[in-house]
Amino acid sequence: MSASRRSGTTDELGPDEPEPPERDGADLLAALLDGMDAALCAFDADGVVTHWNREAERILGWSAAEAVGRQGLAGWAVRSADAEEVEARLMSAMRAPGRQVHEFALLTKDGGRVLVRTQSAAVRGPDGKPAGVYCAFSEVHAQIDLERSIALSESLFEDASWGVVLVDADLRPAVVNAHAARLLGTGRTAVLGRPLGELLSQGVEELESALTHVLAEGAPPAPAEVWVAVRTPEGERRRCWRSGFLRLASPLAEEPVPLGVGWMFQDITESKQAEQEASLLRFRTNQMHRAARAAAECEDPAEAATVHLDFALAGFADHAVIDRVAGGARSADADATGPVRLVRVAATPSGAPGPSLQDGGAGLPVRYGEGHPAVQCVQRAGSVRSSAGSGPAEEAREWALARQWPADTRHALCTVLRSRGRTLGVVTFLRGGGRNGFERSDTTYAEDVAARIALALDLAGVVKAGEDG
Repeated sequence: MSASRRSGTTDELGPDEPEPPERDGADLLAALLDGMDAALCAFDADGVVTHWNREAERILGWSAAEAVGRQGLAGWAVRSADAEEVEARLMSAMRAPGRQVHEFALLTKDGGRVLVRTQSAAVRGPDGKPAGVYCAFSEVHAQIDLERSIALSESLFEDASWGVVLVDADLRPAVVNAHAARLLGTGRTAVLGRPLGELLSQGVEELESALTHVLAEGAPPAPAEVWVAVRTPEGERRRCWRSGFLRLASPLAEEPVPLGVGWMFQDITESKQAEQEASLLRFRTNQMHRAARAAAECEDPAEAATVHLDFALAGFADHAVIDRVAGGARSADADATGPVRLVRVAATPSGAPGPSLQDGGAGLPVRYGEGHPAVQCVQRAGSVRSSAGSGPAEEAREWALARQWPADTRHALCTVLRSRGRTLGVVTFLRGGGRNGFERSDTTYAEDVAARIALALDLAGVVKAGEDG
């Protein structure tokens, strides 16, 4: 229990008179001093100890009853050889403005020594003159730990090379560092208090689920990779953030009370995309190798062409068709000799997945219009990409059916079949609405597959001509 030296009273109290209110104030002061996290002692103008709280008793072992009323610290809380210097430094706060900070060693009751850091300041009386000194102190290592924690916190929110966001229990940003604000595409203050759904157009559900889990269960054992789409004035940007989460709890509560989540993240979009591209390239190279080995075992070159198509389809497109130029191959200078007519050679099933099926051989032209992508592909002798756009589903369905494609088609890539300087036809790869449109890297892969299919079809034509001859 903390104690303080109180002055006596000179007036007698009658039997029915209430106790002076000053005592209640003194009890309140004692309770406040005992509840402090820092050790505190106070001296009057003569250097006599007037206050000593529980934290001071915990650090040094001297109780309030043993400390209050002593003249200075010499011989019990400070070595006699050091007492004069220590007391002079403490009492000098009476004549100095503001607070003074010192470090020195104090003695514990069992004879040990503790290095403490003190903050002392003058206590002024009703007349404004110095009436004593109060001194708050703590063990140096505890103070250093606190300063390190504060310094770390300030560094994270000013100089960190990764994003740091403190999210409150309502899953709204409460503190954001400069790097995180840049990754979110806005200013630091503009982010505060806003729902994550206003900052991100994709990935919000996954991110909020992770934050909720951390609030309930604690930090996950490893970082998580979250794909998001950030709303910016220039439009949406799809990014991949490697994120770590920490549950924040109040150190002042008896039981852990979650204050929110510390969310730290780095933008790894470029490395992730490079990793995905390398993985995709390895898969496609392996597929082409397997297709070449399987096609080499086909006696019929036309069957070899469909083998190449089937292997290329895996992970690349949902459907594919091969159309051949009617009436024979088309030379480079034949683009002005008449309209392009294409005959179906093979196609993948449009319902359930399965191997490509060759056409029955009727030789009837496919009903492609003049501006059809496959026709443009033959005329240009180059690849053509086409997409239904982002319109209603019914418009996309009409767009696909008008081009003689399955109704669920949303994206198409037509690649010309060329062999020995002639255009043999076109192979068309089709994707449904659940996939992204074809990109430049997809075009390169499709052209490699088309070159192999063209060689097989050209060989099939040569074999057929030999058999007919």
